[in-house]
Amino acid sequence: MNDTMQSGPREILTPYRSIPLVVPEGMKHNEFFNSTENLDDLVNNNGLLVNSENLLLYRKALGHSTEFDCSIIYNTSKVILNPLGRPVRRTQVADNVKHVWNRMNQIIIDYMLGQYPDPDQALILAGEASLDATWPLTSPGVPSIRMLHNHFVVFPMEKLRNAKLADADNPNLTDGGQHSLFQAYMRDVYHEFFERALNLKILNPASEADARIGLTGYPQGLPSWKIQGGAATLRNVHFWKEYDEVLKGFIDFYRTFFSQVSTRNAPMLPDVYYPEQVESVLLFNNDFMKTAKKVRDRCIVDAKYANAIRWEPAFKQIIYRNDAGKLIVTISQNSIGNAITELLGVVVKRIPDAEAYAKCEPALIGRLLEVRRRLIEADLGDGIATAYWPKE
Repeated sequence: MNDTMQSGPREILTPYRSIPLVVPEGMKHNEFFNSTENLDDLVNNNGLLVNSENLLLYRKALGHSTEFDCSIIYNTSKVILNPLGRPVRRTQVADNVKHVWNRMNQIIIDYMLGQYPDPDQALILAGEASLDATWPLTSPGVPSIRMLHNHFVVFPMEKLRNAKLADADNPNLTDGGQHSLFQAYMRDVYHEFFERALNLKILNPASEADARIGLTGYPQGLPSWKIQGGAATLRNVHFWKEYDEVLKGFIDFYRTFFSQVSTRNAPMLPDVYYPEQVESVLLFNNDFMKTAKKVRDRCIVDAKYANAIRWEPAFKQIIYRNDAGKLIVTISQNSIGNAITELLGVVVKRIPDAEAYAKCEPALIGRLLEVRRRLIEADLGDGIATAYWPKE
């Protein structure tokens, strides 16, 4: 980063072409987006590749970036009709599906790193956010599709450098430092739990300075790990097992905390992943229990606050490249309304502008089709034809 350039979150404008969806009369948009009909539209208009494990690679029509932007969704809409019964975390996905998914992740991240080898040229991230029903259905931030999906995004650094500074008080920039409940009141026990619970060999703890993107100043205060061996390590199945251990540790912390918020002195949950560390590090920690009391007491007297509580684990977990070119893993408490990019201090303002999008579209599709070609070559799925590209 240029020494004279101010560090801070950036707000970029991303054009999109309006999606030609007709929502049935009397149905809310977020209700329709959970339907099988909407998923059919996603496949037919934006689908790139699908496989027998029900993993669907698609272009993000309402995307974060016009440089590179796609997702893999575990499309269980036709095999699990109850939206609240669908897998929304990797820990809920069958091993054979997860195995294929991890290989797809590796190939797409490898493409992104090869296409954009210079961290000064591009900000690269890949990861997922929880999409379960963890807050009231009437809230405006209820996710549109309750199925687990990954994001793969590239932002040109030049565009970020030229973007205006985002409002630091933007309510969506709530994942780190002073904003997060975990960070504000029990940062030490949060980090200690990860250190003591997780027996990691490939992932090494990263300092906040190593984890932070200099231009944006994010992430802030989150537990982060360096991937030893870089991109080549993503070909190692043991890396993906450790990646899941990070999520399991987060889930234990989150569920244990909110069980204490819900019920004073609640017993340890019966199905935690790390019972010994939950008991010794969390349930015997005064800051942890004091913070649970603080939240519980407020819930009792503040209806609006209580209504916004996300009682089930809500998270974002990503792999990204830092300024020195190292790959970093981090995980964060999720918040209503915020996007995965905001974990790295990038606020995306989407604007309907079909003409501007059309100028970026050919190059974007070219990159997405190259990724698809590599996935097909690795026997990870079959191509999908749409109005914008052929089947192969």
